[in-house]
Amino acid sequence: MLRHRIIFPEANKAALVEETISDAPAPDRVLIQTAYTTISPGTERANISGDPNVYGISSPAVRFPRSAGYSSSGIVKKVGSAVTRVQPGDRVVGYWSTHSDYNLLPEKQVVKISDEAVGLREAAALFIGTFPLAAIRKTRLEMGEACLIMGLGLLGQYAVRLARIAGAMPVIAADPVKSRRQSALAGGADLAFDPLEEGFAQRVRELTGGGVNAAIEVTGQGAGLDETLDCMARFGRVALLGCTRSKEFTIDYYRKVHCPGITLIGAHTNARPEIESHPGWFTHDDDLRTLMRLCVGGRLNVTAMLSELHAPNECEAVYQRLINDKDFPMIVQFDWTKEGA
Repeated sequence: MLRHRIIFPEANKAALVEETISDAPAPDRVLIQTAYTTISPGTERANISGDPNVYGISSPAVRFPRSAGYSSSGIVKKVGSAVTRVQPGDRVVGYWSTHSDYNLLPEKQVVKISDEAVGLREAAALFIGTFPLAAIRKTRLEMGEACLIMGLGLLGQYAVRLARIAGAMPVIAADPVKSRRQSALAGGADLAFDPLEEGFAQRVRELTGGGVNAAIEVTGQGAGLDETLDCMARFGRVALLGCTRSKEFTIDYYRKVHCPGITLIGAHTNARPEIESHPGWFTHDDDLRTLMRLCVGGRLNVTAMLSELHAPNECEAVYQRLINDKDFPMIVQFDWTKEGA
């Protein structure tokens, strides 16, 4: 069968291509007719630019074409003979998928949407939300503790909302871009600051009575981590959620980490158990189901975070904006449901 897929054929280029895939799934595979796919700005910006550090691995030889996307929703069309979790007709989230009109995925990367209250467009954005959810779990955030979110792209916006749900008080959001700070305040942040303003860290420490207990560092930059450490209370925990692809780190570890007893936690989304969840460490599947329950219960409003919806054949213009726009919209998606998309 033919499918259409967005790829990066060369650095800083996106294209919609046609290719042939099997419509007879292997025993453990699920064929999904895609409804929506969601752009992950940080990962896809790194991917299209030719960064060697993507998907949790470092490749010394950067090769193109590269694939795009990993968070999608759709309808199951066919299943392999060994598949038991889903059946044709089920609405599902597919993760580690691609921007394409059909995804053929292992059963373990498909989670059924069990409640009609979760729409397909909303569901397509949930897998990305499992990344900051895992980071917050790893900090062992306690109710009433102060929490800082450094960097307010899509992961940071999710982190703000989830930290509030988890009981952080106050939730402090930080980003140089004013519109992102406004989005964070609308999403539940108690305070939002520009971390580049003079006296930022001192202000945070004063407002929290000595510093924040937990922080989610989403910028992936040395300067972001350095500033985050200046905001920490003694024995604070910092989850490194942003992919630290830059090598420009000049942290005074003795003064900012060693002496105050700060815990730095690697929070890449692949640093999690594959089979069984336990406190602080959940599987992708269980975190996806958690986010669905939060949506159904009205505690997490992903619909309000949705920003733009594009036809797949608009991908070149969309990715040029991703490359060049420092204030790329929060959740940008491709719609694969329309005929001729």
